Formats: sequence, structure tokens, C-alpha cells
Amino acid sequence: VMMGFPSLMLAIVLMVVLGPGYTNVLFTMVIVAWPFVCRLVRARVLQLREAEFVTAARAVGASDRRIMFRHILPHVSGPIIVAFTLGIPATIFREAGLSFLGIGILPPTPSWGQMIGEYYQQIHTLWHIAVFPALALGLAILVFTFTGNGLEDALAPGSDR
Repeated sequence: VMMGFPSLMLAIVLMVVLGPGYTNVLFTMVIVAWPFVCRLVRARVLQLREAEFVTAARAVGASDRRIMFRHILPHVSGPIIVAFTLGIPATIFREAGLSFLGIGILPPTPSWGQMIGEYYQQIHTLWHIAVFPALALGLAILVFTFTGNGLEDALAPGSDR
């Protein structure tokens, strides 16, 4: 049900209900992001459950706990790391959007979205005050996206290296 709503819209609704503040932003980001990670982990575990090495471990008498921690968890950790790394840019963007709208992190705690939202109307006279936080936001999102893509290539199971 939670994945049926756009994540930014769900975050806005939660922040309106909870009110602005650092703790509420963190809670909202966790609530919005967890269904995607859970779906990824569940799909990967269901796929690995039928793998030959799990069947072989079961045939030699390994317990379910041993199979989970020795065989399945190491194969699931790579996609989890990649999902978290690729989720960071989306979370940064959501937080900046909420702060831009004034329902995110409150001053005096700095936020790129808050800086952009505070000065975007003065962009014709004091352009640098809004442009540099926007460039920093874009650069941070770009860096984490490239890092996530690099980790995905490095940790991809069955890659042809």
C-alpha cells in the first residue's frame, strides 16, 4: 500500500501531520524508504532459496539458521548495500524538497533546500546565494548516484569479469 503513493507526496503528508523538525524528517525518510528495501531483500531471498548451493547445504544437514547466515545473507548483502547507496540521493532530494517547502528541517540547522527556498526569490539580484546551494545539492546527488552505480557494477552477482 505504501508503494502505491509517490514517495515525495507521502513524505509531505507525514511532515504535515508530524510537524517540521530534524527528528520528524528522519522518521519520515525511514518510513518512506523501507518498503523498497524490504521488497528488494524479499525478492532476492526468494530467488536464493531455490539456488543449488542452498539445496546442497540442506542436503548435508545444515540448519535453517546456518543456511541463512552462511549462504543467503552474504549474497543479499551486496544488493542491500547498493540499494542504500542509491537511496541516499533520493533521500537527500526528499529532505531538500521538504525544507524548501518549509516543512523540513528548521533553522538554525542548515539545509540546502532551506537555503534555496529562502533566497530563490532574490535570484535576480543575489544569484550566488541560491545558486551555490543548488549546485552543491546537485553535486552531492550526482556523487552518490555514481558511487551507487559503481558499487552495483562491483557487487553485481554473475557479472562477466
